[in-house]
Amino acid sequence: MWRPTIFMLAFLSSAAVPAADLLEIYREAQKSDAVYASARAAWAAGQEKLPQGRAGLLPQANLSASTQYNDRDIRSRNPATPEASGQFNSNSVTLSLTQPIYRAQNFAQYEQAKTQVAQADAQFALAAQDLILRVAQAYVDVLLAHNDVELAAAQKAAIGEQLAQAKRNFEVGTSTITDTHEAQARFDLTVSQEIAAQSNLEIRKRAVEQIIGKPAPALALLGKNFILSLPEPNAMEQWVAEANQSSLQILISQAGLSFASQEVTRNRGAHLPTLDAFASYSDSGSGSGIQGGFGNDTTSRVVGLQLAVPIYQGGLTSSRVREALANQDKARQDLENARRTAELNTRQAFLGVTNGVAQVQALQAALVSSQSSLDSTRLGLEVGVRTQVDVLNAQQQLFSTRRDLAQATYNYTLSLLRLKAAVGRLAEEDLVKVNAWLDRK
Repeated sequence: MWRPTIFMLAFLSSAAVPAADLLEIYREAQKSDAVYASARAAWAAGQEKLPQGRAGLLPQANLSASTQYNDRDIRSRNPATPEASGQFNSNSVTLSLTQPIYRAQNFAQYEQAKTQVAQADAQFALAAQDLILRVAQAYVDVLLAHNDVELAAAQKAAIGEQLAQAKRNFEVGTSTITDTHEAQARFDLTVSQEIAAQSNLEIRKRAVEQIIGKPAPALALLGKNFILSLPEPNAMEQWVAEANQSSLQILISQAGLSFASQEVTRNRGAHLPTLDAFASYSDSGSGSGIQGGFGNDTTSRVVGLQLAVPIYQGGLTSSRVREALANQDKARQDLENARRTAELNTRQAFLGVTNGVAQVQALQAALVSSQSSLDSTRLGLEVGVRTQVDVLNAQQQLFSTRRDLAQATYNYTLSLLRLKAAVGRLAEEDLVKVNAWLDRK
């Protein structure tokens, strides 16, 4: 069976160096892509929310110490009392410990911290999926752009032959100048298309370089191992149901709604009393100063409970509760939008796979027909029943079919990955499957 021209092309920067495959580009992107590195740093920061939230439930200990030099002069307003002065040091050390017993806001904040960690995990998983899709898209874009360059060059060569033949036929009087002008116009158009294709190829290479952080290497192309297959299971609604359960965008929005609900609870907790246990140990000493004598040292030990009952804060707490309720409603609507978007993306990806199979098969058949049509048209030109324009049109149809087949083949490949991403199951193993279709030679 015929394979698109793109399958047989190779990026060979050197005959001794094999082309890089999709998995190699992905591994480079994991190490060098700035977007993915940013997501990884954001995930690491998100993990710290849990110890921060837990801190509000644990004891708080503080140690304070001070020392000071005192120089005092006392002048009495009673003339009979002499002036007094003294210089002395005073020192103190205090260790205090506070253990929250009941703080509704702290408990809610701890639950929020756990939600934030779960959300950070889902966001990082989404970034990992996004990296796979971006790498695959950039990889395919380069191959398609290179295919366009090769097709434009081949088309220019074919039309160039027709142009030369049209000129010869005109010179000997077997064709009109119209055939020559038509061939020249097609040739000039193909030259411009080739220039545009070369420019597009350079742009697509730069996109790969942006992801891997270095010049794009030669890339392997699809080979004979490429196989068309329908989704498993081949039932759209089953994929949609799975997306509703495991789509990463839905999981992130669900965490956002949970956090917003917990924020309502946390702000309402500001209306409630708080109870803390506390203990302190203090050791202080002071010189005799102006009193004379030997000074004194004091040791103090304190253990107790502290109850605080909020009464009125100028309406601040009530306002924050109303704000949290509004944000909760927003998060609920965001979740609903995420569900609808996930369902839409899943259906689009599923149809992209199923329709892609049919389209590739149809274009493969169309390519055979286009080649037969061109052969017949050339034969008709030789026997005088077809014109030079007919041959040019048949050639154009053949090259257009090749380009469409290459585009459909890679769209099918990307749809496979997007379908897995829509249900939250896209992983490196899926790239390994696609990578097995490539030929590095």
